[in-house]
Amino acid sequence: MRQLFTLMLALVFVGFSIETQAQKKKKKKGDDTEQAAPKKKKNGLKDYSEVITDEAISDEGLITSHQVADDFYFEIPSDLLEKEILIVSRIAGHVKGLNFGGAGMKSRPQQVIRFQKMGGKILMRSVSFNNVADEDEPIYTSVKNNNFEPIIETFSLETMKEDSSAYVIKVTDFFSSDIPLIGGLRDFERKRFKIKGIDKSRSLITSVKSFPENVEVRHILTYRGDELPANGLTETLSIEMNQSMILLPDDPMVPRYHDERVGFFSLRQIDYSSDEQKAAQRRFITKWRLEPSDWDAFNNGELVEPVKPIVYYIDPATPEKWRKYIKQGVEDWQVAFEAAGFKNAILAKDPPSKEEDPEWSPEDVRYSVIRYIATDIQNAQGPHVHDPRTGEILESDILWYHNVMNLLRNWYFVQTAAVNPEAQRVKFDDDLMGELIRFVAAHEVGHTLGYPHNMGSSPAYTVDQLRNKEFTDTHGVAPSIMDYARFNYVAQPEDGITNFFPRIGEYDLWVTQYGYQPIANVSSPDDEEDILNTWIKEKSDDLIYRYGQANGVDPTSQTEDIGHDAMIASELGIRNLKRITDRLMEWTTEDGKNYDNLEELYGNVVNQFNRYNGHVVTHVGGVYQYFKTSDQDGAVYTHVEKDKQQRAVKFLNEQLFATPNWLVDAEILSRIQQDGLVDRMRGIQVRILNRLTREEMLMRMIENEALNGNDAYTITSLFTDMRQGIWSELYNGRTIDTYRRNLQKEHVDRLGELMNLDDDEFSNSDIPSIARATLSRLERDVRSGLARQNNATSRFHLQDIQKRIDAILNPK
Repeated sequence: MRQLFTLMLALVFVGFSIETQAQKKKKKKGDDTEQAAPKKKKNGLKDYSEVITDEAISDEGLITSHQVADDFYFEIPSDLLEKEILIVSRIAGHVKGLNFGGAGMKSRPQQVIRFQKMGGKILMRSVSFNNVADEDEPIYTSVKNNNFEPIIETFSLETMKEDSSAYVIKVTDFFSSDIPLIGGLRDFERKRFKIKGIDKSRSLITSVKSFPENVEVRHILTYRGDELPANGLTETLSIEMNQSMILLPDDPMVPRYHDERVGFFSLRQIDYSSDEQKAAQRRFITKWRLEPSDWDAFNNGELVEPVKPIVYYIDPATPEKWRKYIKQGVEDWQVAFEAAGFKNAILAKDPPSKEEDPEWSPEDVRYSVIRYIATDIQNAQGPHVHDPRTGEILESDILWYHNVMNLLRNWYFVQTAAVNPEAQRVKFDDDLMGELIRFVAAHEVGHTLGYPHNMGSSPAYTVDQLRNKEFTDTHGVAPSIMDYARFNYVAQPEDGITNFFPRIGEYDLWVTQYGYQPIANVSSPDDEEDILNTWIKEKSDDLIYRYGQANGVDPTSQTEDIGHDAMIASELGIRNLKRITDRLMEWTTEDGKNYDNLEELYGNVVNQFNRYNGHVVTHVGGVYQYFKTSDQDGAVYTHVEKDKQQRAVKFLNEQLFATPNWLVDAEILSRIQQDGLVDRMRGIQVRILNRLTREEMLMRMIENEALNGNDAYTITSLFTDMRQGIWSELYNGRTIDTYRRNLQKEHVDRLGELMNLDDDEFSNSDIPSIARATLSRLERDVRSGLARQNNATSRFHLQDIQKRIDAILNPK
């Protein structure tokens, strides 16, 4: 495997303190006699025993650490010099309000360092693999010279082993200083909390653990600030950090090329050794190193166990009743690895007891752990640590926040309670909550296997299929559990659906095959490139195997949606929300308790309604994106069909802009708020109104018309359809209610903004012209509509609208 060289990221750190492990550490006490002043050797260094005294508490591992009184030392083996060491900086002791993440959250991107000896100094240098070259090629020297590695820290050499096999440096100050690349605060957080600096007298190392392949340092950084997230009266912010130093493999994995048609996290490099007439970019997927234990059996088509399976340990802090469900979520992926040719490739285990293995630790990089975090954060995360040279995943700690159960309750209730008796309560049975936990565990494990979200998966299943009991009994809500397709919200009471859950699907099997199926006789990524392309093309005509990224433009790659048609699916979803709202008081109230659950779940109903409207509005000015290569037929980018855009605007006129009175439930609202309904409704409607008139979206419509003529849905058509929907009372004489009056004022104001755009790209387009024409037409319609109004408030409103439009069209 070629040795890679680098560019610079800016990085980071090491340091230590010590928490002993009985069988690895030693502590000796000397006598109380006064010792002679230390003597210096000829090279200017003290003797090893004078620095690392008999009082030292030592821990052997990748880097042996020593604590002598209040000072901490690293003993760096000489054969570790110049080797790449990965640094992962995490927050270990979190402060409420600091950020969204909690304990275990990365505070910095992972970095790579190397130690170098230069005279009487040990240098810590930052290493980057953004720019690489084969060291056997002449260009390697140029890459090295033009990507000079920055020096992060210089340490004075305190002493060394007599045989020069190790060098000792003091790291106390390093870990009690505000080193940006290993700190707990990012620049925007420093500004937000008005940080005035770090207090070194209250910053210290709390523990160091040394393992064969990594070293873990815990240290506390104490900042002074004026507007802190918690304990503001103290003007003190203390954060406990954990710095992981991980030796990268001596034998790097052969990387596998990334392809945008298949969803993988990835890394990028510029390869100056490539035989291309430019600085060629290479992109590799992140994946675990899975190798067949029996190549002959594997080549014969048999399932074989990997040499080293992927193992996740369950945090001992996890409540006992949820452990089996988290384990099932991990091992649900076994079927996917079987598609790649492996059996027992991924396992979940309880950690060993202290008696079974006194040195086992969740900080040991040899172990991946699902950490249970007791905070009120409603989330779970699946990060991983990978080798930046090849993409090999080295370790993963999934962050499981206790309060994710509340999020799951809310999702499942608001999406299925209309047709699912199990969800019609505020506290679910343990078996149901366990299955919900299992689903999230499987999703987060997918991230740690290298898979990003696949928002383009869900349209592969039709709405009719999702309403079919036979289909839903054997399928999830989308072909991929990595989609944000939560639960089956389109199923109606008459459908008889009983399975509402996502599951490992067809796409998940396929992506695992692409990333993990071994290919024999491969020594470089180029050797398998053609084979991988063939695999992809074989699946390319089937939407089940599609990968799509949510970009806010493609309506077939959206979060939280299911089914092939958002207008149909959202209309069915709203029917169910109406059913839930009708019985929300019954399902959420309990004798002797207040209305907190009613308020929370009503808010979730409103949010779900917002999501359905958001799924629809993306069609207007939308562009489909289907990744392809030049050896595949068809376009990559295609404008959404005219009739779908028209249907989307019609949906919004009927479901949103026409006041959704079903949300205005006096029985509910009188128990959860004293006011705010009018503003809440205004916010719901204006959010979509603004999305329908975003300048970037309107420019795409102009481009669509220029390319496709009469086959395009135009801005003129959009503005006409919106005017006729939002102002329908002008034509039928009905009373204009409070919510509609607010919406109509917002519509006029927005048209005025579009008439007076500052950005030259937009102000010189058709947008201001069509906005002006729409206002002029609206002025005439308001004048004639006034004669049809019998309601006094409606007339006053329209008279005011006339003045507003005149002020926009004829400014003084």
